Amino acid sequence: MKNVLALGMCAMIWAACGCSANNPPRTVSSVDLNRYAGKWYEIAKYPVSFEAGCSGVTAEYSPRPDGKIEVVNTCHEGRVDGPARTIKGTAVSTNAPANSRLDVTFFLFPAPYWIIELDPSYQWAVVSEPSRSKLWILCRTPRMDAATYGKVTELIKAQGFDLSRLVATDQPATP
Repeated sequence: MKNVLALGMCAMIWAACGCSANNPPRTVSSVDLNRYAGKWYEIAKYPVSFEAGCSGVTAEYSPRPDGKIEVVNTCHEGRVDGPARTIKGTAVSTNAPANSRLDVTFFLFPAPYWIIELDPSYQWAVVSEPSRSKLWILCRTPRMDAATYGKVTELIKAQGFDLSRLVATDQPATP
């Protein structure tokens, strides 16, 4: 129960922190949510308290008949083969039909989920929020090759993000 309450508090704080921003990041022009659906591996992130001690972090998105998106986030405690911890929520576009800005809700608390960079073939994505305090690099595979990672970090840097804050996420060698 403590973990549920802690995650709920984190979601509430995340939502509150993302409410005002003087210099929000630019989002991509369009996202096909059906192509975006599926499993994403976290490659790197700005550290966040609700992922403390997590390895092998993934997010899975599934369209629902009601137009919302089911979200299942999973982390493995301590190491990539450690005990799994999951949290389920829903997402909804806040700028349809562009669909580059979503609200993701866990425990009744919505939080902004902005897709700020996206590979044309949907093999990698970068997600942030209006205050720029959170940032995730996601990939369809557990590993991202160095050339692609370099390209992605240059795009992030061009949007004014501090690359020194990025922390790599441990992932398994194979899915």
